[in-house]
Amino acid sequence: MPVKAYDLTGRTAFLTGAASGIGRASAILLAQAGATVHCADRDEIGLHETAATIKATGGTAYTHPLDVTDRTQLKTAISQPERLDIMAAIAGVMHSSPVLETRDEDIDRVFAVNFKGILYACQEAARRMIATGTRGSLITMASGAIDTGAPGLLCYGASKAAIVQLTKTLAIEIGPHGIRVNAVAPGWVRTPMTERHNNSEAQAHTAALMSRRSPLGRVGEPEDIAHAVLHLASDASPFTTGQILRPNGGVAMPW
Repeated sequence: MPVKAYDLTGRTAFLTGAASGIGRASAILLAQAGATVHCADRDEIGLHETAATIKATGGTAYTHPLDVTDRTQLKTAISQPERLDIMAAIAGVMHSSPVLETRDEDIDRVFAVNFKGILYACQEAARRMIATGTRGSLITMASGAIDTGAPGLLCYGASKAAIVQLTKTLAIEIGPHGIRVNAVAPGWVRTPMTERHNNSEAQAHTAALMSRRSPLGRVGEPEDIAHAVLHLASDASPFTTGQILRPNGGVAMPW
């Protein structure tokens, strides 16, 4: 690596949501930085594609097919690496419905993945880091939805707002162990998840709208967010904890 602080050689990272999108891009970039990468996701095909890409360029990757809403599966997978230095809890889902039409099952599904799935991953990773005396980094995935209201995105935005509270609280609680906890809050990013959420016409409309709103004149790509994950995972951010990093192209600028 051109900058030593970003060199992750000798470290082990565990990522959820690694089968596609931001999770895949982050797994690949962390591996390029020298980390041994453990990739977790429900999508076994996508998971093995991510690992194959990493191995094809000389990296080291392992796969863990699992459901992040199942604490037992996560605990078992996280206990397998010989060491654990980095947890990037990226797995997430989107749901859209007007507030007045939002059902209990919509709320339960989104919070199970977007909040509980990240909570479980952070709990298990933090327990292991504390037990081994590892001064590690936990990275959670929030969203630009924490800063802006959007029709139909109550469940998604609320679950991501909960991640902000989790991040700040956990950072305070485990900071004395030398463990950093930070969140990444991406703007609109072109990923398989956003593509599933919208039909092709709506996808094109949203991309054009967000491009116009961004001072940079474009939407995000998974690799843009992966660089934020690498920064928080590495020694380039040794005094950063409890923070929300917003790679959103300038679309939302909170006071």
